[in-house]
Amino acid sequence: MGLRLTFFLLLISFFSLETNAQRIGNFDTEKLPVEFQRVINNIRHDSLGNEKGIVNIRKVNDHVIHVDISFLLDKNVSQNDWQVNIKPSFKPTFNWSPHLTPTDKNIIAQHVFRSPALIVSDSKQVLIAIPDLDILNRNHPVQWYMDMDAERNILTLGMSESKVTEHVIFERNAGAVYPQGKVEFGFYLLRYNDKETLNDPFMRTTTFLWNHWGRELFEMGNPIRGSLMPYVKHTYDWAFKNWKDQVWQQFQLDGKTVGAPTFIVNVTQSPDYPGLADEREFRSIWNQAWFSSLRSASGLYRYARRTKNDSLMKKALMTKELALSFPKKKGFFYGLIGTDMKEVEIDGKKYSRSEGWNHDFWGNSNRNPYTTDPKTSPFHILDMSWTSLWMLRWYEELEKDKRLLNYVEDYADSLLKIQFANGFFPTWLDLKTLRPLKELEVSPETSVSVSLLLKLYKITGEEKFRSSALKAMNAVMDSIVLQGRWEDFETYWSCSRIGSKNWVGHKVARNNMYKQNNFSMFWTAEALLDCYHITHDNKYLDMGRRALDELLMTQASWQPFFIPIKALGGFGVMNADGEWNDARQSLFAELIIKYGLEFKDQQYIQRGLAAMRASFVMMYCPENPETKKQWEDKWPFFGPKDYGFMMENYGHGGENNSKGLGIGEFTIYDWGNGAASEAYNRLLDHYGEKFVDGNGSIISIEKR
Repeated sequence: MGLRLTFFLLLISFFSLETNAQRIGNFDTEKLPVEFQRVINNIRHDSLGNEKGIVNIRKVNDHVIHVDISFLLDKNVSQNDWQVNIKPSFKPTFNWSPHLTPTDKNIIAQHVFRSPALIVSDSKQVLIAIPDLDILNRNHPVQWYMDMDAERNILTLGMSESKVTEHVIFERNAGAVYPQGKVEFGFYLLRYNDKETLNDPFMRTTTFLWNHWGRELFEMGNPIRGSLMPYVKHTYDWAFKNWKDQVWQQFQLDGKTVGAPTFIVNVTQSPDYPGLADEREFRSIWNQAWFSSLRSASGLYRYARRTKNDSLMKKALMTKELALSFPKKKGFFYGLIGTDMKEVEIDGKKYSRSEGWNHDFWGNSNRNPYTTDPKTSPFHILDMSWTSLWMLRWYEELEKDKRLLNYVEDYADSLLKIQFANGFFPTWLDLKTLRPLKELEVSPETSVSVSLLLKLYKITGEEKFRSSALKAMNAVMDSIVLQGRWEDFETYWSCSRIGSKNWVGHKVARNNMYKQNNFSMFWTAEALLDCYHITHDNKYLDMGRRALDELLMTQASWQPFFIPIKALGGFGVMNADGEWNDARQSLFAELIIKYGLEFKDQQYIQRGLAAMRASFVMMYCPENPETKKQWEDKWPFFGPKDYGFMMENYGHGGENNSKGLGIGEFTIYDWGNGAASEAYNRLLDHYGEKFVDGNGSIISIEKR
């Protein structure tokens, strides 16, 4: 019986292998251009139903080929998964993909195809795979996906339905049906071996994507054409007129009148909401890396100065007074002021309400690994350095208020004392003892302190700030940039908490990548540009460009058919989340433009301007008809009093449709409409209306 059973199992295995072999097609690699034969071992693709498919390979140039695989189906085909696998002929030391796939069941769903590519390299060559977005954008009946299996050295592009399993990781899902007729799939392969690409594999990728899809859309007026001032006006009318009772907070603090827009409001606080208001989070005002009331106030100051609006100017100055009122402990200071909350019951329903500013407290961001209580959250170096940087920008560009400089110098002196011997700064300090806490002792959050210290050096001329900054920058260059170790507070301790228990400081083995957040890429690219301007050493500029190019891999380079709002130029967040058009894009816009001007690269300038324009796409207003429809599908009571309401992103949960799925329910002024308005007002002051509202021509910059 044992021998018969063994023979039977072997027979089953034989026929299973035969069946599998029949449904997998091998590319004849000898038909590839000789340059690609050197970097590709083999390419294999599935059949679709009983069809093996027709493969066409077109040489674009010595560095690029296009592969087209088509099937002619005589009937509908149900097949849960179809894929093409590319096996490089070398063992990569570097892998990059736009999303994590920690297990074999995970995929990179098309929902996160902002700038889709798979990149592998070693010391001699770079291989890049990019889906053909023209084919995908023909409203393909089945979703596309990608996958990076670094352990088996396989790059996969495929078709399958998907589902969200964690926030936000995707898996294959059953149910794909291909209709009778032609089904087409395509992709580009790029290969390079020059030093420039080996040092920065992202530059070729972003350029290819923009030149193929982004540039034409941008020059046609996407995502928004013309002046953005109507959106700025909607913002300030919303915050200080139509929603003023819900948004603007004004109170007495140590004998001074201070004020700022509240941290967050939601749709239940709309003047047109048919029910009772229910506050989403504790009422508060933040000066933190995301939610910077001081940054938003600087934009309001610029606008009020330009329009000679005394009422808005007073509000901007009240927010500055509030920032200067944040109390200190040995130079370190809090990140927010909040009010106690209470729960009230009305007609059997419970609602969250503020106790008012007579019940205030000082605290810190509760997005950290230690506690969710803002009252006991530790001091966050990133938040303090970011606020201090904006104080210096205010001092340098808006008004020479000596108190701002003194406040920052006091903090910076304390900051220098806690710098580690390796150059990094701690991430968190114990609230009581001020001792550094252990999490993220090696983190690109240090880059913000670099920018702060160099700005302070520029103003004061004190060498201690310069030497500390360069020591810190060298540490980030050595330990972060080339490794892609973009780990910060948001990477693990915001809404996407996957990996917070066991991934911190470690790569996801199957992808040979860290969990990454593009906030860190931005801070580092900015700090490296600051270092270059201080030292004129090209090593900082070259490394900064690499960090910027990796950042741009998280920017939408096209307009997908499956995103029902304008998407070009908008940013995602990290390789484990689902956002489109995230509010951070307004912060990124000027830095991208600065690199464009530095390198005289029109792509960067267009991308920066596209990011600025995408920053207003999510606003509820008549100027955004596609977005307006989405808001009204989700919240039918919205009307003219709500013009200016703006969610911070779209499709956050990894799902969306044309009927309002993907639309949120809140506005964060300091990470949404107020932040976008600040960025636009700043760009106008720095570059002039002709440049900012035009096509990004360098010669159109007005002398400021």
